[in-house]
Amino acid sequence: MNNLPQVKVGIVAVSRDCFPESLSVNRRKALVKAYTDKYGADGIYECPVCIVESEIHMVQALEDIKKAGCNALCVYLGNFGPEISETLLAKHFDGPAMFIAAAEETQNDLVGGRGDAYCGMLNASYNLKLRGVKAYIPEYPVGTADECADMINEFIPIARAIVGLKDLKIISFGPRPLNFLACNAPIQQLYNLGVEIEENSELDLFEAFNKHAGDERIPAKVKEMEEELGTGNNKPEVLPKLAQYELTLLDWIEDHKGYRKYVAIAGKCWPAFQTQFGFVPCYVNSRLTGMGIPVSCEVDIYGCLSEFIGTCVSNDAVTLLDINNTVPADMYNESIKGKYNYTANDTFMGFHCGNTTTKKLSSCSMKYQMIMARTLPEEVTQGTLEGDIIPGDITFYRLQSTADCKLRAYIAQGEILPVATRSFGGIGVFAIPEMERFYRHVLIEKNYPHHGAVAFGHFGKALFEVFKYIGVPVEDLNYNQPKSLPYPTENPFK
Repeated sequence: MNNLPQVKVGIVAVSRDCFPESLSVNRRKALVKAYTDKYGADGIYECPVCIVESEIHMVQALEDIKKAGCNALCVYLGNFGPEISETLLAKHFDGPAMFIAAAEETQNDLVGGRGDAYCGMLNASYNLKLRGVKAYIPEYPVGTADECADMINEFIPIARAIVGLKDLKIISFGPRPLNFLACNAPIQQLYNLGVEIEENSELDLFEAFNKHAGDERIPAKVKEMEEELGTGNNKPEVLPKLAQYELTLLDWIEDHKGYRKYVAIAGKCWPAFQTQFGFVPCYVNSRLTGMGIPVSCEVDIYGCLSEFIGTCVSNDAVTLLDINNTVPADMYNESIKGKYNYTANDTFMGFHCGNTTTKKLSSCSMKYQMIMARTLPEEVTQGTLEGDIIPGDITFYRLQSTADCKLRAYIAQGEILPVATRSFGGIGVFAIPEMERFYRHVLIEKNYPHHGAVAFGHFGKALFEVFKYIGVPVEDLNYNQPKSLPYPTENPFK
């Protein structure tokens, strides 16, 4: 299933009519060449019909990039630019827009060849604010053709997330389990973001599952699972039921996504799920996430939403983990201290029962779910996927709606250390600089739940811009601040 948008950026050059139009024409051509030389021609479109100098030109350019199938816009100031027409272009374009500007090329051409786009960006930003138009403006939006090409390339994953949200449907099953109020899910902000949600009963899902009994596709799906698990296939007897469940979810997606293009699932996994279905859904959840269809546990709607955003930004599978337990002192002293530049309190273990795709595990094995088996018969808790998560760079993040329906988010970059966890579930030893302070003054102080999304790589820069673009107030967009930058609630005398 293709569950991510393909971004096509329309590059439209603009020009103030009292400046030479040739500046914008030539600089646009140089920008497109620089981009295609570095990144290829896929993903961009050079608008050839006009250089936008007037409102009429704006309409012509808008129609052209729409006809070309562009779902993202780059407004390129080749010179000072027409502040009215260029911002109207962003206003009427139905998709994410960015503004960048051309730097001057040489000291030998600062009379007829001076464009003043450095100045024009100021008026562009002012007009965007006047009109209430959202736009992505890079940290330093003025550059050479080569530098502006890099800016467009950095915009593409941001645009992919914004485009994806406008066509996303989240499908949920059942209410949150008891004592999981932390996965609070006021849905108003979903609608504000343009996300659709379909809430279903577990009985609806159970009925659909039973109708898939004997499905002729089950043997082929079991074979897929056997090949993926390899020697980790410790519970082969449960695979037919898991295959039946996976087919149920995939068919549900096709039957229920409606006019939406992209889907994510907030699933129920306990306490009655195991006794009625006869297994746990962890492995199936991991497989769907590996296909690019994020699935969250415990009906965590905003965890699911966070996973989808991370999938768009990273163009890769993500996972959802509990910020779970401390690293024991003997493990820290033996395996981390002196080898990595982290204090003990910078480290913790991220864990969940088995929802992390096999692609992100060092090794894996199919087992029973130990926590659930403490209160249930072991035979109905089969189907979890266990293994240490692969070491490497990660970004821990979450978008959340508070109880009073305000958007809030956090981002923290760090890594998974190559340290054996000696534990169970899908789990890893995480290290985030200044985690101790981040844990206290962001996660606790801002009332975040225990679930956090994990993207495999450092994607904080893009996620920060996505969250800003979709309306998270800057004061509620938190990160792991260095010691030199205290949190507002941090005790200065500690």
